[in-house]
Amino acid sequence: MLAMPISPARAIAFDVLRRVETESAYADEVLRAELGTGVRTEDAGLATELTLGVLRWQRLLDFLTARCLTNAGKTLDTEVRIALRLGVYQLWFLERVPAHAAVDESVELVKRARKRSAAPLVNAVLRKAAKEAAQLEKSRGALSSLVPASHPVAERLGILHSHPDWLVERWLRNFGEDRARELLEANNRVPAVSCFVVNAARRDDALKSLQQARCRVEPGLLLRDAWTLHGGNPSASEAMRKCWVAIQDEASQAVAHLLGVEAGNTVLDLCAAPGGKTILLARAAGPQGRVTAADLHAHRVRAMAERFETAGVRNVETVVLDGTQPLPFESRFDRILVDAPCSGTGTLARHPEIRWQLRADDLSDLHARQVQLLKNALARLAPKGTLIYSTCSLEPEENELVVNEALGGSEGQFRLAAAAGALRSILREGITAASLADPDGFFRTRTSLHGTDGFFAAMIEHTASKH
Repeated sequence: MLAMPISPARAIAFDVLRRVETESAYADEVLRAELGTGVRTEDAGLATELTLGVLRWQRLLDFLTARCLTNAGKTLDTEVRIALRLGVYQLWFLERVPAHAAVDESVELVKRARKRSAAPLVNAVLRKAAKEAAQLEKSRGALSSLVPASHPVAERLGILHSHPDWLVERWLRNFGEDRARELLEANNRVPAVSCFVVNAARRDDALKSLQQARCRVEPGLLLRDAWTLHGGNPSASEAMRKCWVAIQDEASQAVAHLLGVEAGNTVLDLCAAPGGKTILLARAAGPQGRVTAADLHAHRVRAMAERFETAGVRNVETVVLDGTQPLPFESRFDRILVDAPCSGTGTLARHPEIRWQLRADDLSDLHARQVQLLKNALARLAPKGTLIYSTCSLEPEENELVVNEALGGSEGQFRLAAAAGALRSILREGITAASLADPDGFFRTRTSLHGTDGFFAAMIEHTASKH
């Protein structure tokens, strides 16, 4: 009997998911590499839907799979788990995929992965899952009925919204049940794809290129200079290949604008890779300004330098350094951005794999590194200069607690400034600065409220006079 052909989309999704599982790779980076010009738009769309959908709903998919296993405690090989998740996701979440295609191609994926002996198990489990999905009509209410009401609230929410218990428990404590539920739900919605124009002279060409890649281009959600992309395959566009535009979440773009870089400024981007914010900083500094883009990892610095070259950004110097050590610069900088490595809990809609890779213990380790990064950066801030400390985290240990600790003992040399004033000039009509700044003056965005990643930023000013 001839093997059933596997669609390119399912093959790509399977391979990306296997790399995420076995190498802790970032799904969007692997997908971007796979979805080049040789992939049809339809296949790119389905591959993206399958990959990110499986990662978002992984815990619920495993729960639904276990119901159909004779031995629910059976340890499954990685390739078998991924094939089952792909199959169950299609059966429960995709209306236009025939059940036989979801089942049969998942079986073929296991065979392709040289796990032929597991093919009968995958076939049997998915046929049971298909029957259950059909009987329960795939509704959210039906899914709720499958999780015992006797489960603790955090566990029940964790299964139904596909998050680890420890994270749900933390958000219930920090935000209360209503806001925690909103956050869990928002993390499972497909986020907007946002970009900005790198080369203003190529704006019209960039727009045409994205449209040719079947992207619908609309104004940004928050920022007047951002675009929101719907559908299509932007990775295959000339605009992306030639760096006429850069894909970047609008909250992330806003952080770069918050720094208020002026023409001729000296700027340090301490944790710069992959370089999207650096491009915005360099554009604001102009040809007379000087931007230093630093990162810990040499391969990421090389990739940034290549990106800047392609984009025609000439006023940036790239440096490999460890920002947790005293910074090796003799001069001070007018503007410093510390977009610190963090847990990424504000990006779980865009990077769903993080929820499965992160551990509660990671937060204390990250906090210590973040405090050191901020202290070292403050030491190189020029009098009357401005520093932005930012993360894409929702956790106090990585945000205000870092700022408070780093500023403690500075004896009035630095002060916190309100972010709202710097926001007004960059927001689109109808978006108020107050909606993005909390009572303490910190910049905050929420996925459930703003449709962007969840970002935090503190604006810190050096109070000493220039000599």
